[in-house]
Amino acid sequence: MTPVPYRVRSRRPDRADTVTLALEPTTGPCPAFLPGQFTMIYARGVGEIPISISGRGRTGTLVHTIRAVGAVSDALCRARPGDLVGVRGPYGTAFDVPGAAGLDVVVAAGGLGLAPLRTVVRELIAHRSRYGRISVIAGTRTPMTLMYPRELTRWRETHGIDVQVIVDHPDHVWPGPVGLVTRLIDRIVFEPRRTAAFVCGPEVMMRAVAGGLVARGVPARRIMLSLERTMKCGVGRCGHCQLGPLLLCLDGPVVDYERAGRLLAVREL
Repeated sequence: MTPVPYRVRSRRPDRADTVTLALEPTTGPCPAFLPGQFTMIYARGVGEIPISISGRGRTGTLVHTIRAVGAVSDALCRARPGDLVGVRGPYGTAFDVPGAAGLDVVVAAGGLGLAPLRTVVRELIAHRSRYGRISVIAGTRTPMTLMYPRELTRWRETHGIDVQVIVDHPDHVWPGPVGLVTRLIDRIVFEPRRTAAFVCGPEVMMRAVAGGLVARGVPARRIMLSLERTMKCGVGRCGHCQLGPLLLCLDGPVVDYERAGRLLAVREL
């Protein structure tokens, strides 16, 4: 439960309310992590929140993409190189990327959900020959809110990944499709019974994407969702992140749709 001091090595503004921080421990190497895991990050004097890991930097740093939506995330977004924060983890279950070997892969992101899925795509690229077709579909509010646009282009042009983006509200120069990310499911090519899917985004988006994939014939057990509930401790003690029988800091955040579908269908009071 004691945070380890980490120093902000670099800070990159991604858009008005979102930044990417590279963090390095003040002593020892960064811990290993798996795609989909998260850390608890402490802003000194403000508080602690869970943040998905979005990558490992070239210098071995842990990379986190953070949107300012509250007091702690706002304080973290205002951090500058050299500032200290506290980090615990990594915690939680991961996307089973090795388990998708020999299958087609669909990666579906909504908004900031592309951050943890970025580590999935990088793992797929690192072992490209193990997988069949790879498709990345991403939905975003406007063209200006799209995360990692240069990296998306590199995935498409350098690594041959089918990357498709859809926006809710186009500007006057947007050439692509408009609407919900589920519209892209019928535009990508995959063999349903031999496909694994990794999904992260707003809950309503994940339910819709999972339902669309199941309707195409993808087995529910091979659709992995990254679920979000309020986390306070990260180690299963406080119970704030309970979803039915699951504690998402321990049993999640990554849960297959065969289990998650039933839980997400229960109306919360």
